[in-house]
Parts: sequence; structure tokens; C-alpha cells
Amino acid sequence: MRHLDIDWAVLRDRAVAAAAHAYAPYSGLRVGAAALCADGSVVVGCNVENASYGLAMCAECTMAGQLRLSGGERFVAVACRSGSGELLMPCGRCRQILYELGGPDCLVDTPRGALPLADVLPDAFGPEHLP
Repeated sequence: MRHLDIDWAVLRDRAVAAAAHAYAPYSGLRVGAAALCADGSVVVGCNVENASYGLAMCAECTMAGQLRLSGGERFVAVACRSGSGELLMPCGRCRQILYELGGPDCLVDTPRGALPLADVLPDAFGPEHLP
């Protein structure tokens, strides 16, 4: 799928819609993520907090589960938004998960525009580094 085939407005809207389903009673920050997959499907996720804080799941993590459950091929482009539509960047753990399931060429919506994960997570560790 070419970069020009990505409808960022749709991905952003789907991320905002996913954020409405977030479970965020502690931080109050509802986060949604949406990804275009290589097969043309779109998967979404939302954050799910926990009273122990450390067990909270980011929106990108639940989205990764949806990718695997739906049989999607791999992530091509990812947008993360708050419930009010504010652009949010994936945390370090989530960047690693996106790298695992999208690779270095997966595009991420950033304040500087769409950038490949190779730029968002430079010198990443991936499956190719395992024996």
C-alpha cells in the first residue's frame, strides 16, 4: 500500500471514536488508536487502566490484540488520539509493539507529519536481531 493511499482523516476519526470506549477512571485521559493494515482493514484499540497503574494497557496494545484476533496482516499506518482529538504519540513500549507488528516502514502520525517507525524508534530491536 502506497503512502498516498492512506486516509489519515479516517484513521484519526477512528482513533477518536475508539477513545470513547476507553476505561480511564484514574487519569481521565481517554486514548484511542487506529491502524490501517496491509490487507486494507482498519483495527482500533483504546486504553484500559487498572487500579495498580502498572497493569494499565495502552490503546496501541489493545489494538495489537485486535490485529491478531482479526487475522490482519501487519500495520501500515497508525494514528493515536485523545477523546477530544488531540494527537498523542505512542510511548516507548508501544513503539516497540508497533515495530514488531508493522516493521520499520510502518507510518506513524506525529507532530512532524507521517514518519516511518524507523525514524520514531531509531535503532530499534526487532525479530531480525534474534538468532
